[in-house]
Amino acid sequence: MQAPQNPITAELAERHVERLAATEAAVEPVFTLPSQYPSGHHVALHRHSRAQFAYARTGVIMVSSRQGRWMVPPEHALWIPAGLDHSVDMLGEVTMLSAYISSEALTTLPQVIRVVALTELARALIVEAVSPAGDSGHSRRRRLIVALLLEEISQLPDRPLGLPIPSDVRLAALCRAFLANPTARLLIDDWAARLNMSRRAFTRAFRRETGISLSTWRQQAALFTALPRLAAGEPVTTVAFDLGYESVAAFTTMFKRMLGAAPRAYFRAPDAA
Repeated sequence: MQAPQNPITAELAERHVERLAATEAAVEPVFTLPSQYPSGHHVALHRHSRAQFAYARTGVIMVSSRQGRWMVPPEHALWIPAGLDHSVDMLGEVTMLSAYISSEALTTLPQVIRVVALTELARALIVEAVSPAGDSGHSRRRRLIVALLLEEISQLPDRPLGLPIPSDVRLAALCRAFLANPTARLLIDDWAARLNMSRRAFTRAFRRETGISLSTWRQQAALFTALPRLAAGEPVTTVAFDLGYESVAAFTTMFKRMLGAAPRAYFRAPDAA
């Protein structure tokens, strides 16, 4: 006998269907929606006819699609192309502000998922665009806010928070096994030997399948494991040693190189908007 669905989960699923319908029915070029989700909530595989620019104001968002996985920590945003099937998992309590953008709003729409860091201007614009206070959707002020937001989106810097999964079955199996038990001690020669390939052939195949080197992929996989734990308040020391780093300094150096700030500074709460 199937267990009854949690009432909160059922309500959120119903609300998601309503949000999708509202997005598809919208006539304005940029349609905005705020949303809140409890920790652990899963949004099933879905798609929308508009591109989505999703700002994670609190919590961490994990997005999965056939292109791979992407993690969006607080104060970052994700660009999801129109028509792409994807699911979403919430790590921590999530507050998300979304702008759904029609093809008419931007002349060039990226066709791949991108994680971007927010500038202070972009952050203020998306907050203002989603705010229901005062202006109607057709006011001059809102049109100016949305136009500037679209301009700013195109300038935002990419962050290495995507984790492509190879389409090759054997490579994908190695990657998925690593994600189940990530470690800093991953050697190219070990993976090449498992597939009976030379080091050179393996590195070429891996880059061809993912677009990045195995070393970069491993570091990004470590971030995928570390970010939710750090966002939940776990000590940097515990996370670093669990991932197999020999010292906190080595982990911090990797983290800062990948994300531009040490873990404690990275998760320091910004001033409220």
